[in-house]
Amino acid sequence: MKIMVINGPNLNMLGIREPAIYGRETYGDLVKMIEAEAATLKIDVGFLQANSEGALIDAIQAALGTADGIIINPAAYTHTSIALLDAVKAVNLPTVEVHISDPDSREDFRRISYIRSACLATIKGKGLHGYLEALRLLAER
Repeated sequence: MKIMVINGPNLNMLGIREPAIYGRETYGDLVKMIEAEAATLKIDVGFLQANSEGALIDAIQAALGTADGIIINPAAYTHTSIALLDAVKAVNLPTVEVHISDPDSREDFRRISYIRSACLATIKGKGLHGYLEALRLLAER
């Protein structure tokens, strides 16, 4: 099984950006954490972090035929991108939406998720460990 882990804008700034919300662990720490859990589950994982919407769409499309599922944290594009929604719908792979914080407990505009309707689950507010929960959920499918 192969899972593609796709992260949107500013997630490369983990550990620096608003540590009270996102914690002090870095993007590198996140990758290592996911790789360790994937090894335990005998899952191959690929990673992409991009600040541009087009690169995220390209990664979703590239998962078709090469991955069995997607874990995606679209970050700010969660609340603005119908294009990401359309890409996830087009590839029709099991997809889990992950958010480090709980967007529903933050600003009103963060309560809107365009991508959610194309995802089999949303995991939010569990810090970086939400990615591991998403990985296990996809492994069980």
